[in-house]
Amino acid sequence: MSTCATASRDLSEPLAGTAATAPTWLLVEQPGPWGTEALTASRLDRALGRALEHAAEGTGIRVALIRRPGRHADLHTGARHRIFVAHTRPGRSWIRTTALDDPARLLGLDFAALGAGDPDGLTLRPHDPAAWEEYTGDPLVLVCTNGKRDRCCALLGRPLAGELAASGAHGTWEITHIGGHRFSPTLVVLPHGYTYGRATAQGVKDVIEAVRQGRVVTEGCRGRSAWERPGQAAELAVRELTGEDGADALSVAGTEGEAPVWSVTVTHRDGRAWRVSVARVAAAPPRPESCGLPLGSPARMEVVGIQAARHPAPGVHAMAAGRL
Repeated sequence: MSTCATASRDLSEPLAGTAATAPTWLLVEQPGPWGTEALTASRLDRALGRALEHAAEGTGIRVALIRRPGRHADLHTGARHRIFVAHTRPGRSWIRTTALDDPARLLGLDFAALGAGDPDGLTLRPHDPAAWEEYTGDPLVLVCTNGKRDRCCALLGRPLAGELAASGAHGTWEITHIGGHRFSPTLVVLPHGYTYGRATAQGVKDVIEAVRQGRVVTEGCRGRSAWERPGQAAELAVRELTGEDGADALSVAGTEGEAPVWSVTVTHRDGRAWRVSVARVAAAPPRPESCGLPLGSPARMEVVGIQAARHPAPGVHAMAAGRL
């Protein structure tokens, strides 16, 4: 029986504009098995999982569990939990990390501040000795592997995560859920928050090297998690038009309209801007959005027009890769 990932690939379903929206990520290490709703179906305390979900609602923070690639025995362990908080907006991307014996202490974070990109929100309340450090290791590569959500994530994601870890990509982790099972193997790379689908080990290694250089690989890219889906599609379309690959060169300055048509303004740090028309259309023919679900017509973002809105001010030199 065909998997959802096979069907999506065979239909050449576009990837742009399909990433989860998450300006900020809160990642909690939790070894062992994960259920369908991992925050409340794992070795993490169920009440804590619900409380973290509630605290993150409406803040722009996405909470997920992570674990190192490998075998995940059903063990009750008291190991420390590695924690990462990452913000993804251009020019303001950062990652902080700590280790906690009791992840319930995370409820003392200022979720609203962290969602807005303010690292001062990491101060735990009441006063807590946990020391948050700037993360300076390899880019974090978070591969979706939760087979309880969709078998494609396990069948395709876990081998990829294992291969990356074995090859020396030390920032590789498995993650519970980032959406888009039918694009497996799928992953998000931090600090910039670009999400990828139908990934290969060599392709991910190219992405890692680009991140180290402050660049973006657009092949297989689903979008930057800082933006809503129309903005993700618009930004990638401008990158395709201009050849711009600087991770922090482009921003989504605003989105007007409402479904199914939006006008998205994408700006360049040199002063240029583009008005991008994006439409939500139903994918055809019908295909499964996830294994085990009936055939459906998932929405996709289609860029229907791009118009230059303004050019750099006199004396500001456009980057060579960014010319129209």
